[in-house]
Amino acid sequence: MSLIYKIATKQSEFEQILKLNYRTFVEEIPQHNENESRTLIDKFHNENKYIVCMKDEQLIGMICVRSNRPFSLDGKIGKVEEHLPVIVENPCEIRLLAVDPQYRNGRAFLGLAQALIRYCLKLGYDAALISGTTREQKLYGQMGFQPFAYLTGDEDAAFQPMYLTKTTFDEGIAGRILKEQVNFLPGPATISESVKAALSASPFSHRSKGFETLLQAVQNKLTTLANAKYVQILHGTGTLANDVVAGQLSLMSGKGLILVNGEFGERLVNHAERFGLDFDIVETEWGTPFRKEHIEEAVKSGVHHWLWAVHCETSTGVLNDIELLKSICESNNLQLSLDCISSIGAVPLNLDGVLFASGVSGKALASYSGLSFVFHNVQVSPNKNLPRYLDLGAYAAADGIPYSQSSNLVTALAEALKRYKSPEVEFDIIEKRYDLIRNGVEEAGLTILSEKSDSANPIMTILLPKEISAKELGDNLYLNGYNLHYESSYLNERNWMQISCINDVGEKDIRKMLSILKGLCMVDREPSIIR
Repeated sequence: MSLIYKIATKQSEFEQILKLNYRTFVEEIPQHNENESRTLIDKFHNENKYIVCMKDEQLIGMICVRSNRPFSLDGKIGKVEEHLPVIVENPCEIRLLAVDPQYRNGRAFLGLAQALIRYCLKLGYDAALISGTTREQKLYGQMGFQPFAYLTGDEDAAFQPMYLTKTTFDEGIAGRILKEQVNFLPGPATISESVKAALSASPFSHRSKGFETLLQAVQNKLTTLANAKYVQILHGTGTLANDVVAGQLSLMSGKGLILVNGEFGERLVNHAERFGLDFDIVETEWGTPFRKEHIEEAVKSGVHHWLWAVHCETSTGVLNDIELLKSICESNNLQLSLDCISSIGAVPLNLDGVLFASGVSGKALASYSGLSFVFHNVQVSPNKNLPRYLDLGAYAAADGIPYSQSSNLVTALAEALKRYKSPEVEFDIIEKRYDLIRNGVEEAGLTILSEKSDSANPIMTILLPKEISAKELGDNLYLNGYNLHYESSYLNERNWMQISCINDVGEKDIRKMLSILKGLCMVDREPSIIR
């Protein structure tokens, strides 16, 4: 099994921490007195956050982080900020760096340094301070630590105050070999070098002929990809696009129906409430697709004029059936609108027969967040009853450029869309990536919320057993270099974790992530202790 880095939470881990602490700082470095228990409890033990390196169930290395002031160094040299050669605003203290002598080949040390820098950056620390034993100055330097102030301790156990920042870490060996986090988030997407270059090009006026030509080309690519007649590009998130759709629905007469089977269906309800729309709700259990009989039962009264639903329900990983919804709407003379934010660019999309649909640039299309789309299959006119920025007709009347727009964001999106010369190739890649990950997750003994037949290839939702905390597991995967989706409130409430398959991640990185995931789950089945 690979070395795994995690935050210590288990009784067995803390027992091993005390033993390694004793072996290192009593027997090897004579900093403390011997005792019969052969364990050493640090004076800040209850404040320390221990990052540990595990091989199977054996703890082979550790480092701990503490942010409470005063630091140990404050007591030795005075306020550390007065000695530092750099300005810091939110430092933390690093203590008890120790690795079992059998594993001091550099790998565990470097892994701990990388886990440490990820942890510190995630929590917003801008500097890490440590008293480094003079015996290992070269090693600390490889990790990026820089000396400051003066030696402390005595001849038998001399220590050099040192500091680590993101800059000094990047300049050390550990930083130079540190890979970027492998992205399994549903957004922001992993950005290719060509798209990065497009964004950084010199901006040009949105009133120029060049911008008009660029925008029309992007609109043509989007409508071709989604099989829609028209699309307007908005500068904002998917929330803006759905507000624009809600605004258009507010101009229609009659009652509506909103379908809900997850968090983002509930958000459509909130959009509709804020516009004062008259509507009913058909709610289906999270993790299951919309049921034909439920919808037909709701619309048989004939009072509904429109229906609004989410295509790919990101919160659960369910892909709802567009053709089913089209059929029901056609049979009952309803106008259909869809949230396609997580599906555009990830699965085949046919918006023929759909009145309005929303999408974004920063998910499967793999461009930067900041642009959203509203597709429409009928011509729309400006309407003064709507706020200017939410008036879809105002965009259409101005050929898509009613207000200031960013040429950089549109240029980046144009570059990202070049991948879709053969959309089916991209869809196939995502599907194969999904199958590989799903198989690995199930082999690890974990359960996927949605049935395979109902699932959306862009994302899957994992149901974790009660003894495994989604937050702890997600934090630990982050320390190992893998960024999964677990911090949204609707996931925290249910102890769910999500893996997105939209990003360009190779098979080797996928298999390594799955191995770490399995290893962490095996370790974490022992309940955490409260500290």
